Amino acid sequence: MTDLSRYQDPKTVQRVLHTARTIAIVGLSSNELRASYFVGYYLKRHGYRVIPVNPRETEILGETSYPTLLDVPVPVDVVNVFRAPDALPGIARETARIGAASLWCQFGVINEEGNRIAEDAGADVIVDRCIKIEHARYFGRMHWLGFNTQRITSVRTGLQ
Repeated sequence: MTDLSRYQDPKTVQRVLHTARTIAIVGLSSNELRASYFVGYYLKRHGYRVIPVNPRETEILGETSYPTLLDVPVPVDVVNVFRAPDALPGIARETARIGAASLWCQFGVINEEGNRIAEDAGADVIVDRCIKIEHARYFGRMHWLGFNTQRITSVRTGLQ
């Protein structure tokens, strides 16, 4: 098993989250029950421009969905991946071709070749981390459901 700690550096994670404005989500689903949809929705709510990359969809979260990263007509800061690990080398090549600053691989998306391709192109690579969870961790919005409830106490009131 590969040591992933070099791809999980907290300073890199924070820098990527603070500098990114446009995030292309490869594998974003229109199914509201899928993790990718929830992550895209969360990121959009927190001010990021979310670009869906899914050849099976035309629109997700009110945004045009593109078949590949090469079809995205605007500069992308972060490529966030919700795909099987064996798809990562191709996605990393596209990440390099479009000049994205970062490749972010969600939980379980681990592929050494893909990591190397993106790294060799000069991209920051973050592996086996959820961009939504990391954003919540560093921006103070972590809660067991993933939301900031604005409540100080866990005591329920009015729920008899």
